[in-house]
Amino acid sequence: MARTHDTMMEPPVEELLGRVDSKFRLVTLAARRARHINSYFNHLGDSMGAMVPPQVTSVARKPLSIAFEEIAADKIEFVPVDPEALEAEAAAELVGAGLVEVVEVEEPAGSEAGQAGE
Repeated sequence: MARTHDTMMEPPVEELLGRVDSKFRLVTLAARRARHINSYFNHLGDSMGAMVPPQVTSVARKPLSIAFEEIAADKIEFVPVDPEALEAEAAAELVGAGLVEVVEVEEPAGSEAGQAGE
């Protein structure tokens, strides 16, 4: 039997690490995508179009293996998100939908002096 790989994992970890900035990021990205794939397979036939099917053709049966193959094929990648920008975007959507009103509140001019004397 001819052996083609030095490791049991396909694609090799070294190849996957070249696509992210750390091992932790690789594990987190693959685990999240594996959960999405697992949910997709569990909801087949339920007409739930919100879940994204696997993006690669694979003979693997495990969702984590499929997720690693997607990362190796550059179908899934990590995109850093600025939490402040995300919060501002969510607030803008609420205001735009009319669910929240923007109200500016001014503090009284003497509020700082009154607190210092107490």
